[in-house]
Formats: sequence, C-alpha cells, structure tokens
Amino acid sequence: MKILPQTLLLICCVLSFQFIQAQQNDKDCACCTEAHDDFDFWIGTWTVSDPTGVKVGVNTISKLEENCLIQEKWAGEAGSTGTSINYYDPQDQLWHQTWVSNTGNILKLSGGMVENSMVLKSELVDHPKGKYYNQITWTPNAEGTVTQVWQLFKENGAPIQNIFKGIYSKE
Repeated sequence: MKILPQTLLLICCVLSFQFIQAQQNDKDCACCTEAHDDFDFWIGTWTVSDPTGVKVGVNTISKLEENCLIQEKWAGEAGSTGTSINYYDPQDQLWHQTWVSNTGNILKLSGGMVENSMVLKSELVDHPKGKYYNQITWTPNAEGTVTQVWQLFKENGAPIQNIFKGIYSKE
C-alpha cells in the first residue's frame, strides 16, 4: 500500500493537533490533581444527624471553580447557618478551610489527609482560660456516610472537649 505525501502530511497534522490539544487541556485544569480530589468524599447534599440519630441539619457540599474550590452551605434545624470555602494550596501542600456562620463564628483551618480522614486544625487561640486549637475531622464510612467531629485541644494536644459530632447521610 502506497501512502501519498499529502495523506502523510494530513495524518501528521491531525496527530500534532491532538497532541497539542491534550497538552492544552492539561494546562487548562490547574486543579486536576489527586490532592485536589482528597476531599471529594464530602461532596453532595447531606442530612446531618447527631450520634443518636436526631436530625441536626442539612449540608450541601459543591465542587466549584473547575475543581479548585469546595463550598459548604450549612442549614441547622435550630436556625444556624454557615458557609465554608475549602481549597488545596499546592504552594504549602495543605488544605485550607474558612468557615463563617450567621452567629459571627469564624474558623480558619488547615491540614490534610491523615490515613483515611481529612483533618484540619486552627492556629492556637489565646483565651483567658488558656491556649487551645480547633480540630475538625471528616471520615468517610464504609456504608457511604461521613462522620464529622469538631474538637478543642489544649496547646499540648490534650483534648478539652467535643463541640460537635455529626453523621452525614446522602439525601
């Protein structure tokens, strides 16, 4: 079989275009890395219950900005609301969360995956009763739920108290 030079040129042009397009697509998705997907287990619309099964709220978690941002929108049964933005920063290789509620509560957390859980911690808070930090842990469970635990720890890492424990079930 004889290939004409024009046909060979056309094949080379098509293959070159596909190669260039594939490289461009990789550059267009700055947040398409494994690390950017670490928190994807939390994405969805969830009914959140306390450990006894009582519904405490609904939480909608969405992936935005071409895989670069996860947004949380909380609505508690007792009227509390809040929103967080969550993102992976390749510069420091950490996940960051900024949470703001309708009560004025602001949390700034950072961290990453520890074994099978996302663990985010605040900086030390200087309180008249002593220094402490917030830590929130999200763990995906085998049956498709997610457990979130918000805890306070002393400066030395000793636990102070659990603030919240919620079981997320997909709606």
